[in-house]
Amino acid sequence: MHVQRPISGPRPWRTSRARTRAAVGLSVVALAAGAMTGAGPASAQPKTAAAPAAGCSAAYKIQQKLSSGTTWTMCWRYDSKAGLVLDDVSYQPKGETKPIKVLNSARLAQIDVPYDDGSVEYDDLTGFGFAQGLVNLAPGECPGGTIKSVKVPDSWDPQHPNVNGLCTTTRSRGHAYRMQGDSANKVYQQQGKDLLVYTVNQVGWYEYMTEWRFQDDGTINMNVGATGSLSYEDYDAGDGRGWPIGKGATASATSHTHNVFWRLDFGLDGSSKTKVEQYDSKVSAPARGQEAPSAKTTRTKITKELAGDYKTYRWWRMVSATGKNKDGHARSYEIVPGPTTKYPGRSFTQHDLYVTEYNKCEQFASNNTGSCPAGAGKSVDKWVNGQTLTHPILWMNVGFHHIARDEDQQPMPVHWQGFSIAPRDVTAMNPLTPDALAAQNGHWEPRS
Repeated sequence: MHVQRPISGPRPWRTSRARTRAAVGLSVVALAAGAMTGAGPASAQPKTAAAPAAGCSAAYKIQQKLSSGTTWTMCWRYDSKAGLVLDDVSYQPKGETKPIKVLNSARLAQIDVPYDDGSVEYDDLTGFGFAQGLVNLAPGECPGGTIKSVKVPDSWDPQHPNVNGLCTTTRSRGHAYRMQGDSANKVYQQQGKDLLVYTVNQVGWYEYMTEWRFQDDGTINMNVGATGSLSYEDYDAGDGRGWPIGKGATASATSHTHNVFWRLDFGLDGSSKTKVEQYDSKVSAPARGQEAPSAKTTRTKITKELAGDYKTYRWWRMVSATGKNKDGHARSYEIVPGPTTKYPGRSFTQHDLYVTEYNKCEQFASNNTGSCPAGAGKSVDKWVNGQTLTHPILWMNVGFHHIARDEDQQPMPVHWQGFSIAPRDVTAMNPLTPDALAAQNGHWEPRS
């Protein structure tokens, strides 16, 4: 829920029916977690600063070589509306002589929260101080990693604008692969490792965990986790749209939707002239003499701006305009959707993804605060108007309809929503292939 719990210092307030919400603010609890005002990293486990990457100083560089040999490198900055922004993201698996550029930039583009009773709708990034709600992280929240100090733009506490709020660490994810070898005594297996980068931003009663996971196989996972509290002041759903919380049926938490948008600017192999392709497969009944149905996959090159929807057997990929792997195949990243509930109430939430031509002023999927010309529209759906794609920007929309439950208190378990991009032909083989299997590319002798 979006009613703001008590906070310290002067903050603006907004009232809508029984709901009162601060536009921004750090809670007393968050400040008590260990406020520090230094400009450098806070100590979860201090690490020596690496040499700066091109385009950013050492303080704003993230570089991690994972135990499997894969290195991820990027720059970070903090935007006054979007919060954490990652720039110049590159990936270098073992066997590659130089880093492979993946993204020019990646960030959140909106969290739109309409309530089921129609009383209110929040645009958390551009309207309600998401970025200013960055909270301090305790060392235990970043195990084995480093907590970096972030200077929050337009801080509501100008005496203490620095927040220890950016965690970078590594985590295991289980099996990366497993394969039985030529004999029962030979098993090839490896445990996967991820670089994890995340912040926590408080907006009202919610705390949003913005998480970026960079896997050693080249996959990037983008997730937002909603946690914190249900607002006890919001237990006023008397029209059948809420869910009873607590004893009996006297307190009904109002149901609402979280529409989370991301904005990705691809720069595969250092070029922004990324190509967009859509793939659709059609399954036909078994023909005479066949044992099973057949499927045919067709490719459509997307050359104009797109408002796209997932369908069975449909997927998209972003293709490098310049780079090929060692097999001579064009490098690309496939868009991998996560579970979503598409909200039909607004024009900008009615599609799963949008691809628009780059425009500096188009920064947020709704209630856009960029300086676009009059008549350009304030939401991403208005920008899909037939332009030819030469520098495509990908906007992803993932929705979650939150009907509260007793288990949501207290505190509320994290609910994740998000998606992934997975390498398709970025490398000629699995980037984690063991040396003993490196020759088995394409045609090779089967196991005995």
